Amino acid sequence: MEQLTDRKQGVIRSIDWWTVAIYVALLTFGWLSVCGASYTYGDTDIFSLSARSGMQIVWIGTSLMLATILLLLDDRLYDTFAYVIFGALLLLLFATIFNPHSIKGSRSWLVLGPLRLQPAEFAKFATALALAKFMGRYGYDISKTRDFLKTMLIVLLPMLFIVMQRETGSALVYLSFFLMFYREGMTGSVLFTGVAMVLYFVIGIRFAESPMWYTPTSVGHFIVSLLIQIFSSVMIGVYCRDWQKALMCLAVCLGVTVVCVLFSLYVIPFDLFWVQVSLCVLLIGYCLWQAIRTRVHNYFWIMGFVLGSLVFFNSADYALNHVLEKHQRTRIYVLLGMEEDLRGAGYNVHQSEIAIGSGGLEGKGFLNGTQTKLKYVPEQDTDFIFCTVGEEEGFIGAAGVLLLFLALILRLIHLAERQPTAFGRVYGYCVLSVFLFHVAINVGMVLGLAPVIGIPLPFFSYGGSSLWGFTLLLFIFLRIDAGRYVLNN
Repeated sequence: MEQLTDRKQGVIRSIDWWTVAIYVALLTFGWLSVCGASYTYGDTDIFSLSARSGMQIVWIGTSLMLATILLLLDDRLYDTFAYVIFGALLLLLFATIFNPHSIKGSRSWLVLGPLRLQPAEFAKFATALALAKFMGRYGYDISKTRDFLKTMLIVLLPMLFIVMQRETGSALVYLSFFLMFYREGMTGSVLFTGVAMVLYFVIGIRFAESPMWYTPTSVGHFIVSLLIQIFSSVMIGVYCRDWQKALMCLAVCLGVTVVCVLFSLYVIPFDLFWVQVSLCVLLIGYCLWQAIRTRVHNYFWIMGFVLGSLVFFNSADYALNHVLEKHQRTRIYVLLGMEEDLRGAGYNVHQSEIAIGSGGLEGKGFLNGTQTKLKYVPEQDTDFIFCTVGEEEGFIGAAGVLLLFLALILRLIHLAERQPTAFGRVYGYCVLSVFLFHVAINVGMVLGLAPVIGIPLPFFSYGGSSLWGFTLLLFIFLRIDAGRYVLNN
C-alpha cells in the first residue's frame, strides 16, 4: 500500500504542469474565440446551452474530466493495450464508411441521438499508440524495408478508411507522422521525395497551359522535367558519392536542353517536353548501367526516383481531373491563382482575409467584430475560427495565440527527448507532429497560404470530437511522461 501511494505521489510530482498550463490557456482563449465567432447582436446569454459558446463550455468541462482520468490511469495500460485500441478504432472507422448519415457530403460522423462523434479525430491517438508500440519493440529498425513497410501500413490503413468516408482533410493529417519517422532515423530522401512531388504538382498544374516563349512547349512540363534531371544528378553526387559523374550528367542534360531551346526558337519550333523526357529515360539507363557495373545499389534508388517522378507528374493531371471532387479542384485552382472565384470556392478565404485585415494591430475588441458578427465568414467558429482571433484581438492577439502554440510544440519536443523508452519518445513525436500539422495548415488556409482542407484549430474550433481527440493525444503523453519518475526510481 505504501509503495502504491509513493508511486502516485511520484506521478503527481512528475506531471509537466507547464504543459497543463498552456493547455488551460489555449482552452480559455479558444472559448473566447468561439464566443466571438458564434455571438449574434442581441444575444443576452452566452452561457446558454442553446448557444454554441454555452455548449463549448460543456465540451471543455468534459475534456478536463477526461484529462484528469487519463492522468490517474496507469501509464502501462497505454503500452499494453495499444494494439487493442488501434484495432477497435479501425473497426469503428470501417463501420463509419457505411454510415447512412451524410453531413456536408462527408460520412465521417456517427449520429447517436443528439450526439455526433467523428471517429477520425480519435483514430489519431490510437494510430500514435500503435506506432509507438510497434516502433518501440526490441530490434526495430526503420531503415529495414520490412519494418518500414509495416510501419507505413499502420498509417495508411486509417487514412484509407477516412478517405472512403469522403473526409480527405482528416486523412491528410496522418502524413504528419512522417516528421516522427524522420526523427526515428528515416532517410532524408523520403522527405525530399515528398517535397519534390509537391513541387512537380504545383508547378506542373500552375503553368501547364503557359507556353514557353514562342515554342509549343508548356512551361510547367518543361520546368518539372528539368527539375527531375537536376535532382537526379545531384542525388548521384550525394548518395553515390561520385560528384564527377553527377556534374557530367548535369552538364549533358543542361547542354542538350540549351541547344534544343535555341533550335526551337530560331529554326523549327517543336515541343521540348519530349526532349526532356528522353533525357530522363537516358538518366534511368545510365543509373541502371552504373548499378550493374559498380554494384552500388543507390543507383537503383535514383533510377526509381526518376521513374517515379515521371509517372507521378504524368498522372497528376488525371488525378486532379478524375479523382478529386469538383470543389476540391476549384480550391486548388484558387490557391494557385488560376481562378479567383470570390463567390464560390474562394469566398471563405477572401472573407477570412478581410476579417483578419480589419482587425489591424490591436483588434476591434471582444464581441465587436463586424465580419464575424454579420456571419460573412462560413465555418467561422470551426475551421475558420482563427479569423475571429485576428479581427477581435488584432495582430497582437493573433501573434499571442501563435506564440502559445509555439510554446506547446517546443515543450512537447523537450518532453519527447527526455523519455527513457522508445515507446514514450515515438508517441511524443507523434503528438507534436499532429499538433504542428493542424496549426500550420489551419492558420495557413485561413490566411490563404494553404489549401482549404477542413481541419480544426486545436482547442479553438468548436466541437466535442476534436477537443476530446486533442485532449486524449496530449494527456496520454503527459501521463506517459509522468511515469518516467517511477521507471527511473
